[in-house]
Amino acid sequence: MTKEEDLAAADQAVLWHPCSQMKDYETFKPISVVAAQGVNLILDDGSEVIDAISSWWCKNLGHGHPRLKAALLKQAEKFEHVLLANTTNKLIVELSQRLTRSTAHLTKICYASDGACAVEMALKLVTHGRINKGQPQKTQVASLINAYHGETLFALAVSDLGLYRAPYQSLLPKVQFIENIPYVSSKEDPLWHCCADHWALIEPQLTQLRDTLSAIIIEPILQGAGGMLIYSQDFLTRLSKWCRANDVYLIADEIMTGFGRTGQLYAYQHANATPDIVCLGKGLTAGFLPMSAVMMTEEIYHLFYSDYELGRSFLHSHTHTGNALAAAVALENLQVIADEGVLDQVQELEPLLFDNMMIVKEKTKKLQNIRYIGGVVAADIITPCKSDRAGYAVYQSAVKAGAFLRPLGNTLYWLPPLNIKVNEVKKLRDITIKAMIDAL
Repeated sequence: MTKEEDLAAADQAVLWHPCSQMKDYETFKPISVVAAQGVNLILDDGSEVIDAISSWWCKNLGHGHPRLKAALLKQAEKFEHVLLANTTNKLIVELSQRLTRSTAHLTKICYASDGACAVEMALKLVTHGRINKGQPQKTQVASLINAYHGETLFALAVSDLGLYRAPYQSLLPKVQFIENIPYVSSKEDPLWHCCADHWALIEPQLTQLRDTLSAIIIEPILQGAGGMLIYSQDFLTRLSKWCRANDVYLIADEIMTGFGRTGQLYAYQHANATPDIVCLGKGLTAGFLPMSAVMMTEEIYHLFYSDYELGRSFLHSHTHTGNALAAAVALENLQVIADEGVLDQVQELEPLLFDNMMIVKEKTKKLQNIRYIGGVVAADIITPCKSDRAGYAVYQSAVKAGAFLRPLGNTLYWLPPLNIKVNEVKKLRDITIKAMIDAL
């Protein structure tokens, strides 16, 4: 056997890969990565594969960014982790100051490790907070159809994807999913600016719930795992105003959309929206290390600020909360975004991704419903049957041709590092065309 075959066999003997049916690995072996730089994964045979999905949406600045690497190594010379309970350090304070300054109204922040844990914390905060506020009747949480917020239990409860959710239904609290969401193809879509007709169908759903509704959690503007679906900023504006008028907390899950992915630092900033809680992850450290955060209003913070004996404390913790290595990288990441004009780069990337995906559509005749915003573009593969694994076939062909595409079912999408170059986008386009022609 070759070296690659040896590694694949050893892998299959012991390793259970995430979000995978392991039987598929019998015929589609995992690629062996030995290094990564910029937009490329470097394999053990020396070939390069474009990381077209930013390693599950977290590598906003690509792989191996020198300033992030330097920040990590510098902190490693001092200390790597000390518990954050009853300790502090300059890094975590500066990071917290920087993050809270990035919004006009979210003044307090706490940390966790991954995005799902941030969502769990946010949902626990609003549930516990209602008790402290003397509103025990406000126990319900609502979410949007096609939502995805993670795979721990509370996060899974507010996710509307049966593939992930159905086996655990008996363990999950009841959640109301809001329907009639005004989806758009881009910011040029008329619905982006006004969704009055859709709102007329949505508001009655909310009115029925308002007396017992504690919070609504959303992926602002862009729903990821639900199919890279984009919805109207006018809907988010209206929803935010409704929440404020009806004493309902609005939680913005910015784990995928934060730090420039949609062209704003946070996606909710496309709308006139004021979420009470914002969950951050993935791009917080540009994918270098696991770190997530929950930003909240002063009002929510003070629901728990009391004498210990009164039992109002939020006693939620993770071992690596505020990890110093992650904090060092996150702080430098924010500075790189500013210094390198990443948000301006995304404005140029948006039409570039769309134009090149349109070329894929024209060359293959196998795509429909193209939608795009910021640094993401998506389309649905035309297939005779929704259950066909056309996306999986394209995925396999793309890897062979030099791009790590991992479609969501039959939704093909590009979500590359935000600093990808024009020639790299064109290379990704050509690989995608070849992969689709070979597979379909």
